[in-house]
This record gives sequence, C-alpha cells and structure tokens, in this order.
Amino acid sequence: MAKPQEDPALLEPIAAANPAPPMATVIFRDTVFTSRTLILPDDRTLTVAKGVASANAADDVALKYLKAHAEFEQLKE
Repeated sequence: MAKPQEDPALLEPIAAANPAPPMATVIFRDTVFTSRTLILPDDRTLTVAKGVASANAADDVALKYLKAHAEFEQLKE
C-alpha cells in the first residue's frame, strides 16, 4: 500500500500568510508602588512591574480603572 503524498502548501501555517496587526498598548506609571497586582472590576488581574502597568488600547475596563485612580499617570508615547 502506497503512502499518500502530502501537499507542501497545506503544511505551511496560516498565520504566516496573514500576520496579525500589532496591538496598541497604553502605558501608565504607578506613582506609589514599583510592583503589585491590581484586581480589575471584571475580576481580571493587571500586573505592575518596575513601576509600570500597561493595557491594550481596546481594553476599556483596564483603561477606565487606571484612569480613575490618582496613583496612575498615563505616559505619552
């Protein structure tokens, strides 16, 4: 019984043909702590490391949370 031949074009990952666009990130400086874990209103966590917290520009919950607290200062890129 002969082994079926595989088409090399089918073996290439689809992601390589259609790369995802880069996600925009909004960066905040933590003015109080250099590291901590924030609990967002939707029970997700957001990590502060080296005095910096970052959130995806499309993440409305995280952005609203960070902008509402005086301990965080949005950095301009």
